[in-house]
Amino acid sequence: MKDDSASICRAEGSLDGLWWCGLHSHQILWTDRDGENGETDRGDKSFSCGHPVWGLAFGPRPPKSASVAQPTKTLSKGNNALLLATGLENGVIKIWNVLTGDAVFDLHGHEGVVRNLVFPQNGTLTLISSSRDKTLRIWDLTQKGKKVQVLSGHKDWISCCCVSSDCSMIASVGRFDRMVCLWSLRSYTFIRTLTGGTHKTLHLLSSCDFSPDGALLATAAFSGSSWWIDLWDPYTAEKLTTLVDYFEDYGQNQISAIQFSPSGLHLAIVTDDRALRIWELGKKDMVMQTKADRDSNGLCCKYHPQGGAVATGTRDGYVRFWRAPRTVPSLCHLCRSVLRHSVSTHQIEPLPLPKRILKYLTYRNIPKHLKTCCSSEEVVLEGQL
Repeated sequence: MKDDSASICRAEGSLDGLWWCGLHSHQILWTDRDGENGETDRGDKSFSCGHPVWGLAFGPRPPKSASVAQPTKTLSKGNNALLLATGLENGVIKIWNVLTGDAVFDLHGHEGVVRNLVFPQNGTLTLISSSRDKTLRIWDLTQKGKKVQVLSGHKDWISCCCVSSDCSMIASVGRFDRMVCLWSLRSYTFIRTLTGGTHKTLHLLSSCDFSPDGALLATAAFSGSSWWIDLWDPYTAEKLTTLVDYFEDYGQNQISAIQFSPSGLHLAIVTDDRALRIWELGKKDMVMQTKADRDSNGLCCKYHPQGGAVATGTRDGYVRFWRAPRTVPSLCHLCRSVLRHSVSTHQIEPLPLPKRILKYLTYRNIPKHLKTCCSSEEVVLEGQL
């Protein structure tokens, strides 16, 4: 499988500013274009990890107040250390101080490739990792990883994991066991498995992502000459819609990664035949797609935290940046996003609201099945930075 490549590239952005990071073989390169104290264009920095890097994640940027930044004192001499976690092929997770390039400490426990790393968006130094050893692990970095929770249940490699915006749930997808699992980040327990989302027996699951309001979970799968994305309600386990694309050549349409835009209006998609597609929820056509390119070799994608740009990582060790569509969200969408960030589907359904509004608030206004025409060459919109 192409997922066995020895050199993996990732792209990440910090919670503020423009920290972009790419991997080439065993080395990490990053650029800070907007540093602290008004400094700009500091140039590239690099350090060697010693092993192929399969996943990475920036930790939360600590506040400038020394009193609030106390937990990071156990990690480095500086109070404002920005951390970077890297998942290696040998199962080790290395924690780095981005400002100095120093290795802070290592996390041991995984017995296979660390495939994915995520920091929850609550500002804490909690790290979630997923691995080919079929487990997820939750690390407390304030304790240097000595306190760890292990989540077991997958029967094979875990391709990807993600965390809901309210930090209540973790979602994970198994590449070969075809399981979509939900876990509680509060009690570290298994919640449920989502079933009924795929329409083929032989398929592989590759990626997943929560919408910014936490009301949707997107999962990506591929099989033979097609790929598809299922949108789920994580509260009710209901599959809301399926976006499907069919390809002319068998076995040439693997989907590698998906990610919601910060506004929640769009979903970035990386596949083998194109460098990047961007889909607007509920639409049949793509709002943006790059030209057909069998050599794009895309592996991952990451929106800038403020939107407007998407970084894609490739198997040849490069990070490419693309202009993303800038759409002003409607007032209805903004209201829905704010409401759904703190109100679950179970809490909304009993409300005495018109059915049309209830459908909109629960994303049930999206068509149940959508077949895209994105494999055609009719409309191609490309915007590389």
